[in-house]
Amino acid sequence: MEDCYRLTMPKPGKPFSLATLPITMGLLITSYLLTASPTARAEMYQYIDANGTISLTNVPSDMRYRRIDILSNHLHPTISEQELEPMISRFSRQHQLHPALIRAVIKAESGFDPHAVSRAGAVGLMQLMPQTAARMDVRDLYDPEDNIGGGTKYLRQLLDRFRGNLPLALAAYNAGEHVVDRYRTLPPFTETRQYVRKVLRYYRVFLTRDLAATGHVIASSETVAQPPVQNVSVSPAR
Repeated sequence: MEDCYRLTMPKPGKPFSLATLPITMGLLITSYLLTASPTARAEMYQYIDANGTISLTNVPSDMRYRRIDILSNHLHPTISEQELEPMISRFSRQHQLHPALIRAVIKAESGFDPHAVSRAGAVGLMQLMPQTAARMDVRDLYDPEDNIGGGTKYLRQLLDRFRGNLPLALAAYNAGEHVVDRYRTLPPFTETRQYVRKVLRYYRVFLTRDLAATGHVIASSETVAQPPVQNVSVSPAR
């Protein structure tokens, strides 16, 4: 017997309390545990489509569903940097982004967890919203290669949009490009400003580590965004 539940995220602009999302997901899973057969309770599959609809089922009908072990204490195993390095290197060259910057965004966004899902519905290593993923031609948000490909493509677009200003591009990655357009500087949001600082901090850490390991930071033939020499200076939010 198939049990299927769907949770639809609201479209941008419609009111919605993010705090209710974990509760709703918890209720869905609890309902599933109570009604599913004992042999099926350990298996649940999740799929988030381009409209933000989260579908949960014990009988996946689509290859894009991904299994989640709801009885495990370690639901979201992380993936090692070594496993990701070939993908990061390839997309680094393709989109002219320093590999240390890509690692820094992944570290800040998901902690290298390819199955991470935020309260807002962002998914995967680079925490792409389903709508953004659709714009970046991402088919499988949980697939590390697909997710990194879409995330790096989006970050490159933001850097081009803000003329290479890395803090602004990171702020747009976190809060949305239209928000940064409106303020024309770092938005006065504590979360966004902390996010920018965090990514830049990780960026410098990864750059330093690369330098120590290889004796150089970046090949001269590459043109990528470099972290600002000074720390990001932001005034207190008003």
